[in-house]
This record gives sequence, structure tokens and C-alpha cells, in this order.
Amino acid sequence: RPQPREHALLMALAALTVSAAWLIASGRPIGGDCGWQRRRGGPCCSDSRSTFAEEAESFHVGARARRVALDAELAVRGLSGDELAALLESADHRGSPAFRAYNSFVYPKSEGALANAEKAGRLATVAQAVCFLHREQKAEHATWLRNHDRTLAEADAANPGRFPLTLVLDNIRSAHNVGSLLRAAEAARVESVHLCGITPAPPHASVLKTALGAAEYVPHERSPSTLATVRGLQARGVAVWAAETCPGRSVDLREAALPQPLALVLGNELIGVDTQVLDACDGVVSIPMFGVKNSINVATAGAIVLWEALRQWEVSAEAEGAGLGQMRSQRAERPRPERAEASRRAR
Repeated sequence: RPQPREHALLMALAALTVSAAWLIASGRPIGGDCGWQRRRGGPCCSDSRSTFAEEAESFHVGARARRVALDAELAVRGLSGDELAALLESADHRGSPAFRAYNSFVYPKSEGALANAEKAGRLATVAQAVCFLHREQKAEHATWLRNHDRTLAEADAANPGRFPLTLVLDNIRSAHNVGSLLRAAEAARVESVHLCGITPAPPHASVLKTALGAAEYVPHERSPSTLATVRGLQARGVAVWAAETCPGRSVDLREAALPQPLALVLGNELIGVDTQVLDACDGVVSIPMFGVKNSINVATAGAIVLWEALRQWEVSAEAEGAGLGQMRSQRAERPRPERAEASRRAR
């Protein structure tokens, strides 16, 4: 009778034998041959990313014709014009099930997906799926907005007063960063958050997941233009500062005297705040860096500047015999501007 160690080795050898036999029977490679992956439209282990991208584009043959046919089929079902354009171009719909279903049909990523897209009756099936998924998302969006308005009103009634702080998010790409910033904005009791350009907005699933329930308690609105948002805030008497590294212009956060009321502009993860927006800002503040890199994550940077503003204002308020609590109560006496109906529909 084999010993425990010998028994384990025999069992492992038997498992390897069965696996090899199955691979041979299914035509899959045992060594480094990647023909099996290639034949199924997948990347070879030795392929570079650009090589596989070029091969994937070969399955986009006929994409224009498929798109025209799908748009026509969607129009028959009532999805066309501005509504279809919003589905395909709006940041709120990017990555949604309807968006993915549309693009998977128009731009298949493998030989099998291309063959499936060209099957008889597939066009009608995809169009029906896109319409259903789009209606479902609209219904969920409307439900979230109703709940958000009610939750916000209840929270403001129980905890009145907000600090004179506004966040302006300039084309932030990551929904996770937006969720983190909304969570920080709720903790800091900011007046509002403006989600500009391609910035994802609630109820985007990834935004809500990262915000961990905080998004419901933050007043926010969508805006197509960061520059227009900045100028609108300035017209209301709000000082607008950008968090950006600008040699010769930006002020070290440790030395900056942040004014009240204040709007803080945070830019895209790769290119930062737009240059036109920077030119329009009243000031630029930078966080000192001591490592090799000259920047940190945008959500982290936003939280740092928010709490530095609160710290400075608390010191100033205490010097005047008040505190942040009294400052908030004074703010509560000022009516908060209602969100425009157009902004609500745009979201």
C-alpha cells in the first residue's frame, strides 16, 4: 500500500494525464503554440497589445453598414435622434448595458462575434435588447433622482447649514475617483458639486459603489462646460481656485489664504485642469510634493485642499469668537439655489 506522500504524487500524475488527454482531444495546445487562441479571436501570449488591437480591428469589417442598419431598426422602435445620440455620446451612458450591446454588435471583437452579428434575425434581437436596456436605465435613473431629492431634503432639515465650498470636476475620467470625491464632499458638507464634461455622475454604478451611500446626501448637477460653470460661479461672487501645479502661478497650499466662498476646480487625471479654465480661475493652489512624482490622485488631492480650507476658516472663525458650527448655522439662513430643471434632465 503506498505511503501518503506516494499516494499524493500518484494522484497528481493521474490528474495531469487526464488534463493532457482532454487538451489533445479538444485540439488545444499543450506547449507554447497559440494557434488555438488565435483561431478563436483571442490574443496570443506572445502578441503585443498593439498587434492584437490590429487583429481585432479586422473584425470591424462592415461596421458602418451594421451601424446604419441598427440605427434604422432602433428608430422603428422609438429610439432615435437626440435620445440615441445621448446613449452613444453622453458620459452618463458610457459603459451601460445598452451602450455595450450597441457597440458589441457594431464592432465585434472576434471572428465568432462577427459571424454571430451577421446571422439572420440578429439585428432585430440586438435592437430590441438595446431599447429594453435603455428604458430600464432611464427608469432606474428617474427613481434615483426622486430618492435623492427626498434624502437630500431630509438630511438638510436634520443637519442644516453647509460650508461655502463648491467642487468643480473638470472632465474627470474615473467613476471611482468621482465616487471618492462625493464621499469627501459629503463629509465636508460642501454646498454643491458640479460634474462637468465627461465626468461620470450618479447614479452611475461605479460612482455609487465608491461613494458608499454618500452621493445621496450631496447636492450636485451636470454641466457640459467647465468654463461656463466657472464663469457662472464667479458671477455669483464665488472665488474660483484650481488645484494644479503651475510653475510661476500656483501658490503652495501651506501658504495660500483660501477665500470664502470658494469653488475648487479639480482636473482630469492625465492632463489636469483645462488651460482655458486655468486662465479663468481667480487663483491656483498646489500641494507640495517631496517624491519623484509631481502629483497625487485627484480624489486624494481634493480631500486635502477641502480640509485645509476648513482648517483655515476654523482658525479665522475662532479668532473672531465664532466657530465652524456657528459659520454653518449662518450659512443655513441663506437659501440654497435650486437645481435647474434643464440640469436635472441632462443627467
